[in-house]
Amino acid sequence: MRSLSLVIVVLSVAFILYQFTETPHGPDLNIGCEVCHSPQSWALDLNIYSFDHSTTELPLLGNHKELNCRFCHKSLIFSEAPTECSDCHLDMHNNSVGLDCARCHNSFTWLVSNIRDIHEMSRFPLLGSHALASCEDCHFSNSSLIFEPLGLECYDCHNQDYLSAATPNHVASNYSQDCLDCHNIYSYEWGASGFNHTFFPLTLGHTIQDCAECHQTSDYSNADPTCFACHETDYNSSTKPQHSVAGIETNCDLCHSTNPGWSPATFPVHNEYYALNGAHASIANDCYTCHNQDFTNTPTSCIGCHQNDYNQASDPDHIQAQFGEDCESCHSENDWKPATFDHDNEYFPIYSGEHNNEWSTCSECHTVPGNYALFSCIDCHEHEQTEMNNEHSDVNDYTYESNACFDCHPKGSEDDK
Repeated sequence: MRSLSLVIVVLSVAFILYQFTETPHGPDLNIGCEVCHSPQSWALDLNIYSFDHSTTELPLLGNHKELNCRFCHKSLIFSEAPTECSDCHLDMHNNSVGLDCARCHNSFTWLVSNIRDIHEMSRFPLLGSHALASCEDCHFSNSSLIFEPLGLECYDCHNQDYLSAATPNHVASNYSQDCLDCHNIYSYEWGASGFNHTFFPLTLGHTIQDCAECHQTSDYSNADPTCFACHETDYNSSTKPQHSVAGIETNCDLCHSTNPGWSPATFPVHNEYYALNGAHASIANDCYTCHNQDFTNTPTSCIGCHQNDYNQASDPDHIQAQFGEDCESCHSENDWKPATFDHDNEYFPIYSGEHNNEWSTCSECHTVPGNYALFSCIDCHEHEQTEMNNEHSDVNDYTYESNACFDCHPKGSEDDK
């Protein structure tokens, strides 16, 4: 017992003295020995070990936690331990992706689960169908671990696709080697929906899957982009209206959009021929209201379309009233009513002169219902007949009759005579 006590005392004293002497771990280690060692032995005592490795240049994460210290610390001078991945790990990629292993790998596994995110930071983000490609599809090597840098142009990888293309033959047609001119990077096939047809958008009525509908030959570059080139049959077979007979122009987009079925159609230059205002604007898409197949000889005068309206008018009866056929003299393009009628200037002043405010209804003067061509003066001036007879005693052929009154007094004034 006395010998064991002596050994403990000696070791304790040596341990204390060692703290004030040179350490075998190098001058950069500034922690006390008791963090790792006990008085019983210089061996690492895991029961008291409390060194925080996260304060170093290489925190122990993942599988690094399971390593023996001496695996990285080959000598007792801890500052000599390597901190770069490549210092300990063989570069299986043969320096084709650099030596920064942490760009792709972590301390828990060598497997890479976020290759797409990693590729986003490269010169070539994996967009569209490229996101489904495996690394080996583009990076060829015997070990499948060598990722030499590749060209950034489509043709760099797809030159064989270009050379073997048959419908159409890209080489014979001298097509551009910039695949993006025609193909969509977000598609999963070369043709149909994968074709970048933005130079002639395949939308609405042009949404077709069979290229041969427009491209009749193997040379896809000579397709005529004009409407009539593809739609001549539609033009010739049209019936409402019959375009060829009506002399309608062959530039289809003048009236039609790419909506399926050719409808609705517009004629934007219609105002150059006849302005569609008011009520006419509401029938702008119903051509047959005015055009009965013949689009070249449609009348432009009101009566040309509204003869029936004129003939059937009853309040008043336009024919009996002998109204003119220039509808716009009374009516606007918005509706038949309200209508204006310049009675004062064209016929007889009733809103001015001596008759202003002397009447309340049309029938006071137009006493024959429905016939506004007839009028009466004497029905209102009946009580003045004796007076008028005396005043006109010196007038030859004088009669007390309405038309005679109007002939001499067209403005309804005594001064007219």
